Amino acid sequence: MRLRSNSPWLALIVLTAISTVGFIDRIVVNVLVEPIRTEFGLTDFQVSLMATAFTVLNIALGLVIARYAERVRRLTLISIGTFLWSGATALCGVATGWIQLLASRMGVGLGEAIGLPSLQSVISDYFPANKRGMAISVLMLAPPIGAFVGFVGGGYIAQEFDWRFTFLIAAIPGFILAALAWFLVKEPKRGAHDIGAGDDVPPITDVLKRLFALPSARNLVIGSAFAAMLGFGLNYFFTSLMIREFEVGLAEAGLYSGLIASLPAAVSVVLSGMLGDRLGEKNPAAYALVPAVCLILGGPIYALAITREELGLLLGLVSVATFLNFGYLGITYAALQNLMHPRMRATCSAVLNVVYGIASALGPMLLGQLSDTLAVTHGETKGLTIAMAITGGLYVWAGLHYLLASRRYRADLASTKSAIVATGEA
Repeated sequence: MRLRSNSPWLALIVLTAISTVGFIDRIVVNVLVEPIRTEFGLTDFQVSLMATAFTVLNIALGLVIARYAERVRRLTLISIGTFLWSGATALCGVATGWIQLLASRMGVGLGEAIGLPSLQSVISDYFPANKRGMAISVLMLAPPIGAFVGFVGGGYIAQEFDWRFTFLIAAIPGFILAALAWFLVKEPKRGAHDIGAGDDVPPITDVLKRLFALPSARNLVIGSAFAAMLGFGLNYFFTSLMIREFEVGLAEAGLYSGLIASLPAAVSVVLSGMLGDRLGEKNPAAYALVPAVCLILGGPIYALAITREELGLLLGLVSVATFLNFGYLGITYAALQNLMHPRMRATCSAVLNVVYGIASALGPMLLGQLSDTLAVTHGETKGLTIAMAITGGLYVWAGLHYLLASRRYRADLASTKSAIVATGEA
């Protein structure tokens, strides 16, 4: 198709926009927790099941679709998936019951299982290894930007109109971007920037060996999954805490949540990726050391911040903690993609989506259960505060896994490159 361009930056812009819309459609429920909980008379644990519903089909089909993506045109899957999850988001807006809403959230997860695993694979074929940290970090701007739009826009729309209307509005951009990806972005040559990349698709067992047998990759996966679990839990209930503790309106709570989850995180994601690329040229361990330092510092700051009774001080300290705690995001994906054969990358992303999908479901559920338990003795508001403080402090644990990863990353990276050069395959 003549309209399709092979511009790396066009691809990066369009796919980052798609990833952002996907994150908006995923996270917009966070700002709607209180009105949905109130309307259906739910506990914190019950309302957290919206996150679980999203992951059911997302996990079940993500790997199957990713294996298919290693062999076919990835932009087709991205376009179809984007269209499907946008339709499912719209269905959330017309749901008249709790079960219907959960089923629609499952549909969003299905669409993202089809559309998202190929994004990093495409970007990795557009950019060489020494620029992937920056490129994938730009792609990973989706969570902070999506969080800002989802929290601020979603909170305002829900307050001024209705929470169902929020879902309907959120669905519109995905339909447009699905068409742009189909008509404008050209499928890149696989392994264009990788020496010895062949056309054979390695078995999934080889992908799993690289992710879980290589010491550095294993610790990167564990550390990032744990950090993701904590982050999803904290973000899920942050708006609720603002409403309960400080009695602010839904739009104001959404504004605070969106600003904190967007600007500090966006700057952190890009800077950590650029820092990893710069330092990684001489010392590849930097891809793990940078997030290790960020998480070990950020966890205690968050625990301190969330217990402050002055709103301005709480928001300021949480912003600092957010800047640090998002430092792992883009750079981790880049580090893991660099360890993969070119025809492993979509599968690698899908495996990680499974891991992070489970983490995203467990985070809100565990925090919600802890909050309900503590509420018995401390009250609903104080119980949630203590639960979030405990959760924030656990970022240190994730940081320790990154320290372990840094000790072996250089050797593991050299071994995977040697295998490709020697055999022409993984």
